[in-house]
Amino acid sequence: MADTRIVALVGPRQSGKTTLARKIAASQKMNFITLGDEQFRKFAIDDPGGFVRGLNRAVIDEIQRVPDLILALKKAVDEDRRPGRFLITGSVDLFKSALSPDSLAGRVEAIELLPFSQAEIERRQPSDFLGRLFQADFPSLQDTGQTPDLIARVLAGGYPEALTRPSETRRKAWFSSYFQALSTRDVADIANITKTDELSRLIGLSSVMASQLLNISSLASPLGVDSKTVDRWLFLLEQMFVVRRVRAWHRNDLKRLIKSPKIHFLDSGLLAALRKTAQAELRADRSKLGGLLQGFVFSELSKMTSLNEDGVALSHFRDRDQVEIDFILERIGQIACVEVKASALAKPDDFSGMKRLRDAVGDAFKCGVLLHDGDRIQKVGDRLFAMPISQLWV
Repeated sequence: MADTRIVALVGPRQSGKTTLARKIAASQKMNFITLGDEQFRKFAIDDPGGFVRGLNRAVIDEIQRVPDLILALKKAVDEDRRPGRFLITGSVDLFKSALSPDSLAGRVEAIELLPFSQAEIERRQPSDFLGRLFQADFPSLQDTGQTPDLIARVLAGGYPEALTRPSETRRKAWFSSYFQALSTRDVADIANITKTDELSRLIGLSSVMASQLLNISSLASPLGVDSKTVDRWLFLLEQMFVVRRVRAWHRNDLKRLIKSPKIHFLDSGLLAALRKTAQAELRADRSKLGGLLQGFVFSELSKMTSLNEDGVALSHFRDRDQVEIDFILERIGQIACVEVKASALAKPDDFSGMKRLRDAVGDAFKCGVLLHDGDRIQKVGDRLFAMPISQLWV
């Protein structure tokens, strides 16, 4: 806000945007206006130019409810170029949607506020896992003594309100209410969707497919809609920070690579609730933890990459021999990778994908890490390590 005219705080509903925006408004002595208020919203809809004209510096909450304000804000900051004039919040990605009727390039900086990371839940400073990953800065052998309850963490997720619920049953009730609002009221703010029942079913079907290769046709068939409709609905869910399509990593000189994206949910707690997964079920059969744990790691990596100033791209790797890597991280020509395993033991075969990628890209490969449910960091080969998942936040 010290050097940018408009700052946009975007993220899923209930991630804490309004709470944070209110604190900033108070500390910066800015007007706080929420478009959740019917009177403010009606004024903004009827006369967006007049609504903005009367503001000096302001926080405008839930701007997706009056998209015409975007043009009015653009005009205002072109006439008065002071930095920090407006802080806007939105529960959709304003810059991937039709909400932005004109370019705000050079006038706005968007900051994602996703649900809490594990470091935030524990009130720790953000982990430097990414920096250490690209430097292969891990000990050759070390017992960490850390065995966090991964099942409880995965099912709790990171939504602040859900984390305040005292029991698994109460969290499930919160997620159920959240899902209903998401698939009915919230989607109406950004799109004219009449088939809300089908959209709700799509979210449920997507939860089953989470962490797998995306097959739009297999999602469309049970819904009775065409693939283009499903693709458009998935784009809406991406805008609302529910899911994210993770592209397949490829390079022109490497053949036989699968180019289909994977689909991931941005919060493992919501994913588990949609799958109706209970702690007792996972503790009795840990084989069911795999997909959820991969989603949990995706969520943590997404929060890290959003904070990284170097711009880290996240993708996945699979070739036609079914050799795969869960996550490829790439920055300025450097490649690192992360594989996830829901057990305490690492086997040589678990590193086959990393070895194949390392051999293919040579010096560009900086490090490969297998995250597991054990308590030991161990170097297992050239630039290859196995370590506890807790290294993502300690």
